[in-house]
Amino acid sequence: MVEYRIDRRSGVATYVQIVQQTKQALRLGLLEPGDKLPTAREVVEATAINPNTVLKAYRELEREGLVEARRGLGTFVRRGLNTAPADSPLRTDLDAWAARAREAGLDRDDVDALFTSVLDTYFKGDDS
Repeated sequence: MVEYRIDRRSGVATYVQIVQQTKQALRLGLLEPGDKLPTAREVVEATAINPNTVLKAYRELEREGLVEARRGLGTFVRRGLNTAPADSPLRTDLDAWAARAREAGLDRDDVDALFTSVLDTYFKGDDS
C-alpha cells in the first residue's frame, strides 16, 4: 500500500502531491490493477490533511481512468503505468549516480536542478 508524504513547503497543492505520488507508485509497479488505495480516513490520520483534499485527489485519479471508487469498498487501481519497475537496471544505475552526487557534495536541490536539466535535454516537448 502507498504511504503519502506531504511537503507543505513545496508550493505544490496537497491533492496534486497525492496524485503525483500515486502515479509514481503506478509507474514503479508498487501499485497494480486491483490494489486498494488507502481510505481517506487512513490518509488523513497519517498526514493530518483535510479529508476533502484526499477525495479531490482520488476523483482526479478516477477522472484519468487510473482508479475506480466502489461504494462501500474503497478506491481501487484500474490500470497501471509501470513502464519502469522498481527493480529495473535503470533504477540501479540511477541509485549509484545519486550516491555519487551526494558524495560529491550536491544537495537535493542541486541534484534536482541537474537531473531536470538533463531530462529537459532528452525530453523536449514531451508531456508524458
